[in-house]
Amino acid sequence: MSRLPSHDRSLFRFRALSPVAFVLVLLLSAFLGACAGGDSDSTPSDEEHLDAMTEEHAQDDPEPSPAASLEPASPVVTERVVYGTVGDAEVTGYLAKPETGAEGAPGILVIQEWWGLNENIEAMARRLAGEGYVALAVDLYGEVAEDRDRARELMQAAMEAPEDLEANLRAGYAYLESLGAPKIGSIGWCFGGGMSLRTALLHPEDLDGAVIYYGRLVTETTELEPLQMPVLGIFGSEDQGIPLDMVAAFEGGMKELGKDVRIEIYEGADHAFANPSGNRYDAEAAEDAWAKTVAFFAETLR
Repeated sequence: MSRLPSHDRSLFRFRALSPVAFVLVLLLSAFLGACAGGDSDSTPSDEEHLDAMTEEHAQDDPEPSPAASLEPASPVVTERVVYGTVGDAEVTGYLAKPETGAEGAPGILVIQEWWGLNENIEAMARRLAGEGYVALAVDLYGEVAEDRDRARELMQAAMEAPEDLEANLRAGYAYLESLGAPKIGSIGWCFGGGMSLRTALLHPEDLDGAVIYYGRLVTETTELEPLQMPVLGIFGSEDQGIPLDMVAAFEGGMKELGKDVRIEIYEGADHAFANPSGNRYDAEAAEDAWAKTVAFFAETLR
């Protein structure tokens, strides 16, 4: 895999680009970054975003990808826990902890793909626990989708109840706090990537690090201004649901505000390329993104 040295990377980081293409990307990203900061008219509506995600998953299914088959780096223990209430209903998540050394370990809020909190997301929580974190996978649907149509319905219902979504994310954060986690981060894929950013916006001074895997972005600087934590964004160049101009606007706005934002874009990779569910898995890109994720949390949560 061909990579530029870290000090030579600009706004976009691609796995392999010709010199001419790289210069063109730099020019485009600089232009878009200069324009970032808040043309709300360019922000897709909820319905447009939902349509885009449906299109991205048109040939997809919730079968486990290789990301879900990898064992944790060290032994973990797991349990299902009630981590709070939303309205009058209890919400149940999946908690994974290191078998030894869990007391005083940092916490990570793990947020589902658009399929819901399925066994494959649970596997990712175990992998994070294997790296030494207390990982809580929250359930934002209350149901697991078995196909694309049901996933769309569940995502739409969740988006139409933003207060419940925020209450759910706050409950997950508070639960990790109650376990004594000295630092807390968030991570999510697809729908969960956008929710990882929303978690950061809900806890702008308290969350210690946020990882966004090709999730819905906020580009208005007035909304991004309160963020105090480092943010790692991971995207694919072929993703039409989260297009590169939106990524550039997000990064440009964050940099304009002096925020610690790190963006990784993988050339040739599509939406959901690192998902634990689905058939768009790109092994080379996903493995590199995971290594960067692990390094990011080691830096921000340790």
